[in-house]
Amino acid sequence: MNRSENCVWLQAFIQTLFYSLVLLKVTRLICLFQISVSYFTSISRQEEFQRNSKTVIPLFSITYFLAINIAVNSCLRWDCVRNKVWVALAGVLSTGLAVLTSFGLLLFCGMPFSIPVASAPFLILGIGVDDMFIMISCWQRTRVHDKVEDRMAETYKEAAVSITITTLTDALAFYIGLLTPFRSVQSFCMYTGTAILFCYIYNITFFGACLALNGRRERSNRHWLTCRKVETPNEDKKSNACSVGGTYDLETGAEEIMPINVFFKKYYGPFLTTIWTKVFVVFLYVGYLAGSIYGCFQMEEGIDLKNLAPDDSYVASYYDNEDRYFSSYGPFVMLVIKDENFQYWETSARENLNVCLKEFESSDFVAKNMTISWLDSYERYGASTGLDISDKNVFIRNLTTFLNIRGFYPDVNISSGKILASRLFIPSINITTAIDEKNMLNFFRDTASTCGQNIDLLVYHPAFIYFDQYAVIVRNTIQNIVVATAVMLVISLLLIPHPLCSLWVTFAIASVIVGVAGFMALWDVNLDSISMINLVICIGFSVDFSAHISYAFVSSSEKTPNGKAIDALYNLGYPIIQGAVSTVAGVVVLSAAKSYIFRTFFKIMFLVILFGAVHGLVFIPVFLTFFGVCGISSGVEDEKPSRTHVDTPGVQPMTISNTTQQPGQRPGHSQIMNSTSFNRRLPCRPASIQTSAHFSSHNYPDFPGHSAGINSTQNSDYSKDPDCP
Repeated sequence: MNRSENCVWLQAFIQTLFYSLVLLKVTRLICLFQISVSYFTSISRQEEFQRNSKTVIPLFSITYFLAINIAVNSCLRWDCVRNKVWVALAGVLSTGLAVLTSFGLLLFCGMPFSIPVASAPFLILGIGVDDMFIMISCWQRTRVHDKVEDRMAETYKEAAVSITITTLTDALAFYIGLLTPFRSVQSFCMYTGTAILFCYIYNITFFGACLALNGRRERSNRHWLTCRKVETPNEDKKSNACSVGGTYDLETGAEEIMPINVFFKKYYGPFLTTIWTKVFVVFLYVGYLAGSIYGCFQMEEGIDLKNLAPDDSYVASYYDNEDRYFSSYGPFVMLVIKDENFQYWETSARENLNVCLKEFESSDFVAKNMTISWLDSYERYGASTGLDISDKNVFIRNLTTFLNIRGFYPDVNISSGKILASRLFIPSINITTAIDEKNMLNFFRDTASTCGQNIDLLVYHPAFIYFDQYAVIVRNTIQNIVVATAVMLVISLLLIPHPLCSLWVTFAIASVIVGVAGFMALWDVNLDSISMINLVICIGFSVDFSAHISYAFVSSSEKTPNGKAIDALYNLGYPIIQGAVSTVAGVVVLSAAKSYIFRTFFKIMFLVILFGAVHGLVFIPVFLTFFGVCGISSGVEDEKPSRTHVDTPGVQPMTISNTTQQPGQRPGHSQIMNSTSFNRRLPCRPASIQTSAHFSSHNYPDFPGHSAGINSTQNSDYSKDPDCP
């Protein structure tokens, strides 16, 4: 029977047994005789493991429904012109296109699709929507009457660096995961890293184009749904909210500030930067760090094999009963004699093999005198029947008959009178933890490679593929974290203008990783290949929020550290909350999955986003204020007017500056006493008419130290402003 026929037979056996048990349950015969039946085959583990992905497919629709709702609700405005519902939908669509493109490309290239990859779309959805919120936030801070091209340039100027940092860090964190020897981890990292890159490409192209089209609609003052022009609001039409729109902040020329941004600027930011709040935050961080370190010391290695199957799988029931009734024994390890030239009939060869078996049995992991050996049985069979099995011809001639009688036929591979290979079974005991499994595996392999003379031995068990990870999981996890953190530091140094702030970003990465590792242990998540994937994710996501805040802090024009922190929170506090909520919404449905793999993914992602957001909104802003040098110094004091002039249609600027020489001041030195810029709405007139006023002491003798000169230029080109009739 070949492999495919064997699989067909096993599948038929499983189905027959399943329906038989269902019939017995229906007829209540099992309850009558109190029978509990558990079953398992050699293909059960792999088939049930592959069934995991099918359990989460129905959750995709729920995830996208949540993402669309969060995106749309975050972009809703009372103003029918400033409403950005279509922009939000375009952002979610952009993420979906990125997933389709990346998965299609890699599948076309022949990249294997492992089970953990099924969780990638949930993750990518959160990342893409996060970048969308950053771009919309930057767009809303541009001046509404500027050309769409200028607004897009300003948006990309502000958002491009921020989302580029997060894209690079996220993608590189996943690609660094390719260094691991686990194929499933490599597959997951390749698919997710590539999807992140395509998500970035779609955001700056497709989504940017949608944002520009929406900008043209807003510039024409058209309704968000009907695209018909609406009137601007005035005192008489305040009640007609659905038929008027296009309001903006006359002081800044940008869209009106959302209430939550006001909350960050007027309440949360000032509260966070008070001295007593800073002291509390420091103590809070010490408590967080202490709890994280304690959890790290409680971390355990390994995965319960039943967790590889869905919760409702017959495999889980089998492993539960095995642990309950047969926990004294571990795997029956197969010892394979691979040497085709091994002389089984020679007494010296058999004695040499017995020496090896005694060496195996000397371990506390092996049951004594319980080895299942066809060769020992054949010796007893020969002694009872008077066969001299030391003779090669007698040994080979009677072997087939013996194998068929005693049921050892599968244990010997014999062809044309020659034994190509054979196997024995060694029962293991005292295997209770993942550490025991790792030590047992290492003992068996070391003993097989060193014992005996001229015997080529191999030890094998189907579970060894899972035990193998224990030998390298800690080393690979630490390696990936260290390499990725170093790469994040380099990227931060290149893209964030101050090295000290880059160090703070790197500090945030390390802090979040320690927190996630510690609290995942307290949440009953062990360190295994599945959680290692998520810790790789942690490296990329932990930098997102801190990088946004650090870059905003550095780029702020405020003069004091507290002012920079408040300004950074004002500009990016809401987008960070939006990104955190959207990412958690993308994975929260996995908490309801009937699979340990996907529930673990949710737990760690929830911790990553929670701790990342807390670092970005609480810890990092406070810590940055301790080092005021993180700002960009312009070299001169900004002579910024108390009110910003906005080039809006129908609004003409006038600036008056008074400069007076102070008593005792050296000639030629002056001090700016007052600078005021104010806007007046004047009747529309040709845009090319320009008027300027300047006062100078040489031409205006009535005011010592001042002068006046009026220059006026007028052009006959009467190209009018869009708001002029």
